[in-house]
Amino acid sequence: MTGMPRPRPPFLNRVLTRHGRVVWVVRVGNGDQRRRVRLRAEYGTPEFQREYEAALSGTDSNPRRGAASSGTLGWLIDRYCETQLWTNLSLATRRRRESFFRQIMESAGGDPLYMVTKDAIIAGRDRRAATPGQAFNFLVTMRGLFQWAVNAGHVKEDPTLGVRKVPLPRTGGFPIWTEEHVAAYEKRWPIGTRQRVWLDVLLYTGLRRGDAVRIGRQHLRGGVATIITEKTGTEVTLPILNVLADTLNAGPCGDLAFIVGPSGQPMTKESFGHAFHKACRAAGVPGSAHGLRKIAATRAANAGATVAQLQAIFGWTSDRMASLYTRAADRRRLAREAIHKLIGDHGR
Repeated sequence: MTGMPRPRPPFLNRVLTRHGRVVWVVRVGNGDQRRRVRLRAEYGTPEFQREYEAALSGTDSNPRRGAASSGTLGWLIDRYCETQLWTNLSLATRRRRESFFRQIMESAGGDPLYMVTKDAIIAGRDRRAATPGQAFNFLVTMRGLFQWAVNAGHVKEDPTLGVRKVPLPRTGGFPIWTEEHVAAYEKRWPIGTRQRVWLDVLLYTGLRRGDAVRIGRQHLRGGVATIITEKTGTEVTLPILNVLADTLNAGPCGDLAFIVGPSGQPMTKESFGHAFHKACRAAGVPGSAHGLRKIAATRAANAGATVAQLQAIFGWTSDRMASLYTRAADRRRLAREAIHKLIGDHGR
């Protein structure tokens, strides 16, 4: 596998902690003026770049921090983001909610809390109604904030109470890949291409797109990968199958991420999703990263994986998703075993 492209950005140092975790540290200056700043964002992401630039300049990269006056909406958001309740949320959830908080801080951060009424929440929801997903997640974000605020005694009433969520449009979900799709993709992108690395990491780990772009050498110990999933915060342990090991050995891969772009740098899940979609189109496959996760679960269920085994592989925290796949596999098996019964006595 190839290493991380050089030269590395100035003053950026890769450090291995005593727990075996890789962290990134910016060291700037000399003597008494020397600063050491640990970067918290995921390597290769825009947030990482912002933290790096802030560390060089000695400024604060946190978009929430500021001089919000006590009793304002901005002050409340700051307090919420300091709580264990906030840090217990998954990384993906925090990122999604932070985008709303940034918008709110710009437009209403200085408003006193008494101005955040039910009507104000409805207006915020309705401004986003053209994009139902945005309207839905805005209300979920504000509900989480004010439910905490009531319990913490910062406000007496939750202004989101009684505000209805915008229903999300029903879809058939992501199309499941077929075995023919996998074969077509493999033919177009053979081992030795980065596009093949993309496919095999997704297919033979079952990871979501956001976790697939993060997994790399630092997660491996003795041929087993261990990673905390972005969406649920669940630790999953995944032995690296020989078929995946062969692909990774052929590369091209990065140092901290197996999945890389043309320059050998890690990718965000958004840029990877776009690039993977283009690779699928080039192969004549109408697929997506999430649809590939579905065929991985289908393969495992058809091979006899139990609900508990599927949960362990895919990081699901409830039985619901795993049961969908095992029930479908069971129906196919039972149908094969029982189809001859339709003949009954007439088959003699």
